[in-house]
Amino acid sequence: MGRTGRTAIASELPRLRRDWRLDFVVVNGENATGGMGLSPAHAKLLLDAGADALTLGDHAFDQREMIAFIEQEPRILRPLNFARSAPGQGARFFDAPGGRRVFVAQVLGRVFMKQPFDDPFSAIEAALRPATLGGTAAAVIVDVHAEATSEKMALGHWCDGRASLVVGTHTHVPTADTQILGRGTAYQSDAGMCGDYDSVIGMEALEPLTRFVTGMPKGRFTPAEGPATLCGIFVETDDATGRARRALAVRLGGRLSPAAPDSAPD
Repeated sequence: MGRTGRTAIASELPRLRRDWRLDFVVVNGENATGGMGLSPAHAKLLLDAGADALTLGDHAFDQREMIAFIEQEPRILRPLNFARSAPGQGARFFDAPGGRRVFVAQVLGRVFMKQPFDDPFSAIEAALRPATLGGTAAAVIVDVHAEATSEKMALGHWCDGRASLVVGTHTHVPTADTQILGRGTAYQSDAGMCGDYDSVIGMEALEPLTRFVTGMPKGRFTPAEGPATLCGIFVETDDATGRARRALAVRLGGRLSPAAPDSAPD
């Protein structure tokens, strides 16, 4: 979320990759540029910091340069259930260490969203067919970019046993429901933002407060630029099955209570 979130990723991710021996990292970057979308320059910064894949969301093309850039950079994914004419891809295989392949997909929820997107359940159902967990894919990661926790949870159960991880994005607040579902899929309703939590979901508080109280805008939303909390989820998978063995919330720095793995994977 904005400059402070980008800075947190750029400064911390190289160390986390080393210390936690991370094989694959996905960063949701859709609010990294001024809180509205992702520019090509900032996408390159996140990839250079150590992200293997970047996902977007409903603000995927707020930065107009991304419309062309996403066609040139296959490591960036936009939601599967965007319009068929949208540029880029919503799911694909990525190479990981040891000759393994990781499948990453993103879908948009429909509940409380402003635009009428296609059905995320049928979209992810079709996308997962070539990605057999423990077969063609060593791991499968699904980013559910949605408002409603109920819809995210339903998609988690829909993908249970077919994904290593289903994690929500979009609401900017980390949830306390990190778990492994019955068939081996790690789940968290929202990973939370990497940004300044002394804010209203990453924006300086005055303008959102003004709009809530008066119903009228007085100025522009401006990303808060205090110390960032880097938020996410850490998952360790079984090499044979692709199912989750450990799932732990991550909160580092800034204002939120810390949470992190106490050791690297076995």
